[in-house]
Amino acid sequence: MTVQTFNRPSDYVDAAGEMASSGRPALARLLAEEAADLTPDSAAKARILAEFPGHSLRQGD
Repeated sequence: MTVQTFNRPSDYVDAAGEMASSGRPALARLLAEEAADLTPDSAAKARILAEFPGHSLRQGD
């Protein structure tokens, strides 16, 4: 079993892409939101969230 480490926003974006490709859009969106949170550039945040559209599924959002 391979353990995935998430140290950078790109790690979350990559995982989001995998989830989207495997038919798991809700998980893809959650991972994209985490990537956006870790991204300091507001334009990059917007691009990430646009790539994985949907409403936030986080508790409290």
